[in-house]
Parts: sequence; structure tokens; C-alpha cells
Amino acid sequence: MTTLKVTTVGNSAGVILPREILQHLRVEKGDTLYVLPTADGVELTPYDPELARQMDVAERVMRENRDVLKKLAE
Repeated sequence: MTTLKVTTVGNSAGVILPREILQHLRVEKGDTLYVLPTADGVELTPYDPELARQMDVAERVMRENRDVLKKLAE
């Protein structure tokens, strides 16, 4: 378990993520993290849940309309 301390960052508050956590998340300075509410608190993730949802819809449409898309590609 890692403990993080809330600290002042300008006029806001923030936490400093240790290098090990950044490596585990596969992010670096300047990347975006998304905060998702969960039953146990929050989850930090580099993956945009809205983009993931849109990609799922796109994959379903492509699968369902494979023949039409194939014809259009000709």
C-alpha cells in the first residue's frame, strides 16, 4: 500500500505520484489521467472511458455492417 499526502499546488491541492505508480500506469509528466468513481472510492486510469465506449460502438457497427463496408471500400 502506498500512502500519498495532499499538498498545496499553487491555489489548489494535489498529490505527488511516485515514479513506481507512474510506471505502473504507464504514464509520464504531461499525460492525462481519468478519475473514475468506484464502489470502494476512485480509480486512476490513463484510459478514457468515453473513448473506450465509442470504440466498442464503432467495432459493433463495423462487425454488423461488414458486407456494406466491404462494398464501399471497392
